[in-house]
Amino acid sequence: MTSTFTATLGLFSLTLIYICYHAANDVSSNSFDTSWTPLAHRYSLWLYREVGWESNQVMGVPVLFIPGNAGSSHQVRSIASSAARQYFSSPFVISSDFTGRGIQSLDFFAVEFNEDLSAFHGPTLESQIEYSSAAIRYVLSHYPPNTRIIVMGHSMGGIVGTALLPSDDISALITMSTPHTLPPARFDARVDEIYQRNAEFLANDPTPIISICGGATDMMIPSESCILPDPGDVNLGSTVYRRTIFTSALEGAWTGVGHREMVWCHQVRWRIARAALELGGAKSNLDMAVILDAWLNRDGRRLPPVTGIDIPEAATYEALPDDMNLVLRKPTGSRMYLLPIRHALESNATFVLLVSRGSIPPIAPQHSGELQASPYFCVGRATSPTIEQSSESLLCVPLEPSTLKLLPSPIPGKPFPVPDEGSDESEGVVLFEATVPRIPIDAEDAWIGVSVNAAGEDGWVFGGFDKTWTLQSDISVFDILAGGAKLSLQPAEQNLMRRHITFPKLLSNALLIYTLTPRSVDPTASCSQPLFPPLLVHKSHPAETHYYRLEHAKPIALHTHASAPYIPLSRFSPSYSSELWIYSSSTGCQDVNEFSLTIDWWATIGRIATRYPTTLISWSVSAVALLMFHAWRESGKGSMPSVQQSLVTFICRSMPKLLAVSFVVALLPLSPDYYLGTRGEPFLGLLAPILLVVATGLVSVSWWFILFLMWPVRLLTRLLPASNRRYDDLGMPRTTVVSMIFISLLVILFVPWQIAFIGCWLIHLYTCASSAHRKPYPGSVPSLRGTPTESLPLRERIGGREQDAQDTETNEIDVSKEPELQGFASVTDTLDANQAYHENTHILLLMTWLLPLSMPVLAVWVRTLMTAGYTAPFNGDHNVFKVAPFLVLVDCTSRRKSALLSHGNAGSYIHWGYLIIACVSLFLGSREAYRVFDVASLHIACSLVARSSPVRFVRRTAA
Repeated sequence: MTSTFTATLGLFSLTLIYICYHAANDVSSNSFDTSWTPLAHRYSLWLYREVGWESNQVMGVPVLFIPGNAGSSHQVRSIASSAARQYFSSPFVISSDFTGRGIQSLDFFAVEFNEDLSAFHGPTLESQIEYSSAAIRYVLSHYPPNTRIIVMGHSMGGIVGTALLPSDDISALITMSTPHTLPPARFDARVDEIYQRNAEFLANDPTPIISICGGATDMMIPSESCILPDPGDVNLGSTVYRRTIFTSALEGAWTGVGHREMVWCHQVRWRIARAALELGGAKSNLDMAVILDAWLNRDGRRLPPVTGIDIPEAATYEALPDDMNLVLRKPTGSRMYLLPIRHALESNATFVLLVSRGSIPPIAPQHSGELQASPYFCVGRATSPTIEQSSESLLCVPLEPSTLKLLPSPIPGKPFPVPDEGSDESEGVVLFEATVPRIPIDAEDAWIGVSVNAAGEDGWVFGGFDKTWTLQSDISVFDILAGGAKLSLQPAEQNLMRRHITFPKLLSNALLIYTLTPRSVDPTASCSQPLFPPLLVHKSHPAETHYYRLEHAKPIALHTHASAPYIPLSRFSPSYSSELWIYSSSTGCQDVNEFSLTIDWWATIGRIATRYPTTLISWSVSAVALLMFHAWRESGKGSMPSVQQSLVTFICRSMPKLLAVSFVVALLPLSPDYYLGTRGEPFLGLLAPILLVVATGLVSVSWWFILFLMWPVRLLTRLLPASNRRYDDLGMPRTTVVSMIFISLLVILFVPWQIAFIGCWLIHLYTCASSAHRKPYPGSVPSLRGTPTESLPLRERIGGREQDAQDTETNEIDVSKEPELQGFASVTDTLDANQAYHENTHILLLMTWLLPLSMPVLAVWVRTLMTAGYTAPFNGDHNVFKVAPFLVLVDCTSRRKSALLSHGNAGSYIHWGYLIIACVSLFLGSREAYRVFDVASLHIACSLVARSSPVRFVRRTAA
């Protein structure tokens, strides 16, 4: 009986899951077809409904969720479910938080892009933009006129959402883990074009936009690219709403969030859902700005309006002596506590109030108790500070805060934040800071009053006047390199609740991670646990704040995303700036009196590795181009070196000079779009020679990998019977012309040109492997300069001049009848074969390093065919001229037994083109990698034209 009941219950649960899974196809499957957009057969639109909680009919505020690279419409479920369960306290019953406020529920729509790889391909992004625009028109057709939609975008979906602007149909844009300022894959010029258009929208469009970033936990994008550009950098008078908030600064989260976890992390999703619910009731952009700041970005800009509570006539107050803090543990009842401010004014103190498990209206944790504290500025006379008196003798007004936010309260002995769980917002502490007002002239006395209402729950209140204490440290990154740096703190005074430490000379960059180790006064002593243990707050950017629990000898990783490679500097993100705040309710034996600062080298290396993969690819192309520059220059002396010889020569002769030059160039104040993107920072200039050494090492490893790939092909060609193919130096067979036309039509109509380039690489790999088994000349391979050719005249002179090629055919010596000439022909053939082999392997190495610049589109194409069908058009990438030079090149090299593009055949100056490729790869390739392939393709085309030009042809036949 029990097993039957369990099976029935499980089947019922699966049925509910199935219904919930398919509850979204009510809107999209029937009406949103190709009459709205031709992309309807490729993508789809879904409506999410919380089964059993809300109706399947659209009836609230529309929201469109746009997934990112390889994302799915299913990612909307967590946020949509949270919004439904916040709006409804129970199925179809509106929560008391929204009753009577005119706020409607949310209708979550989500576009399904079939997990397209939009980050690598501009045309795919354009298709998603076009489809999303049509989806908005379709969704709004189901609502009354003038209805506006809220757009949410995750990852590259935020780029799509930004590209939909300007639009009168969009009320606000919320992006999550979106790389706004730097494309994660910089291999497509069309992606850069979309980013340039978006930059104009971000600077000028009035639509409120907020960006939520995951920080260091996000391993898929560098989070510094998630920071929205400040409109004030372009227009100082701009009033458009642009905010960025890191989840480490987001109240209730206080930790980094992974890229994919951003859409389902509870501490993040419930706030996004609540902000969207509140946006539905906003009437203007200013109202939306207040709502977004209140729910998502309270750590800085616009403070919520001050709301006080009326002091009932029956309330009583208690006046505290001078210099005494307010400390309440588990308070009960209603009472006003008065703190005199005369001494505070004399010392320029700030009033600080901390409330645990309660609220300072309107700020409170998500699940707070009934404890409530409200600060006031009061004037009046208190006759006896120890006797309860009526409040009728006091005149109080709400105290205006300078800071009002939620702080985490780490539990001693437990990890913070809890791994895989984050923090519990209910354990947060409300922080209130305010400048002490001046006493009116006609007032006898003035006080800071704290009205406390409580029911004896587990909570506490701590308040008092705090003197401003700031320590400015001159520690720099070079001081740390010299052996570490130590910072000693002055002994804390009894009333010191905040300490402020600034580092104006310390390099603040996303590439560097520091280790801060605190030291306590007496860590072995036993002392009472303070209400609020020491909390370290690291702030390097208005959008980024990190919280750490201070414990003796426990290292803390200080990192930032304020400035980074290839990111333009903002007025809010200086390269040299970092500040620390220490909050504590009391001082004692556990108080920190010293910090030691070092560099976490392993973490720093990890940061560098994640910021410079594209740079390594481009600089490897540069290293190969420099190898070819040297090889082609040597070919002008009569001998083309092998790839291994070129590598040895480059490493032994050219490398030391290049390392010095690369470091000097790194010190130049270049634009962040060029070279290393570090704007000439001296310490980071050391990265240039390091990356150059790594790139050269990668090229060496890739050459051995190519040899490994050629080995089985070479073995196969030895086993197969010898080919009778004819090597044609001058002409192009008719079959080749037909093949070229067929491949060109295939690229123009069906496949991307990147696929054709991969095919060229495979053909050239076979050409190099099949030509490597020819027997070399015994001993060292002779050069053209060393071969005795003067004693073997092959043409006769008639009348003191040499005949044309056509007239000397009958006068040429028959090689088959002269043994000496047969030996010379064999030597010449061997020399030509080796010259051609070395040239082809250099070209193969270059093509190998151009592969990473074209391979991403192959993944996009295969993904499109798998998800959208084999008949779906693949927009863009049909420019056959980009791959045409390589098509001609691999065909000619496969039909020739002599060198094609060497110094003597293609001209005296063609090797300078490789130097141009190297310079473009070094300076532009890091930020605009697609330019490297374009320059390489152009150089190959110029070399082929120079090789087949009439001038070169006459010089070659007359030689």
